[in-house]
Amino acid sequence: MDKRVIVAIDGPAGAGKSTIARRLASRLGYLYIDTGAMYRAVALWALREEIPLDDAPRLEQLALHAVISLDAGSISLNGEDVTTAIRAPEIAGAASRVSAIPAVRRAMVRQQQRLGATASAVMEGRDIGTVVFPGAAVKIYLDADPRVRAQRRLLDLQARGESPSLDEVELDIRQRDERDRTRADSPLMQAPDAIYFDSTGLSAAEVEQGLLRIVRERTSNGKEIQR
Repeated sequence: MDKRVIVAIDGPAGAGKSTIARRLASRLGYLYIDTGAMYRAVALWALREEIPLDDAPRLEQLALHAVISLDAGSISLNGEDVTTAIRAPEIAGAASRVSAIPAVRRAMVRQQQRLGATASAVMEGRDIGTVVFPGAAVKIYLDADPRVRAQRRLLDLQARGESPSLDEVELDIRQRDERDRTRADSPLMQAPDAIYFDSTGLSAAEVEQGLLRIVRERTSNGKEIQR
């Protein structure tokens, strides 16, 4: 019997998906797949090649030929470690635009499905439970108040030496939400069978425990989770 389990975590920017998915994967002993980082890698390559972010045919070719590897929280693109490079401020906006291109999403979805077919995984993004793994054993839609999400994002930016205002960060988040929810291909939405989880006012540890309870309820590997 196939014992692989996919935990799909979707939600808007700043909801805490990456932090929680990483912690959850570590707790479960599963592979952690940051799909947002994959789109950032394609965006980074596009900017380096000076490809316009609305040039769908050329961006599709980049996505098809990108060799992306994920390992223990790091990401490599075509053999180069780009873990730090993809977190540059200009990459976030570029990744949002690149990910709205249907052909790019199709190419990335195929890569994500290949990764998820190799081992049990916690995968986070915008369309994991609706498009990438609609049959996932566990589907969670992680959300938070936009202002709270902006505050979390601001702390991350300040830790990297940037100093935008909270209002600027919140505006950027709301614009990203709008792009993600209204794009023609694989828009951000809660899967009908996903559990909605609001992380507003909760610590990372509290969210982790809440999601572990959900995994226990949806799978038969509760003993494994206790590790």
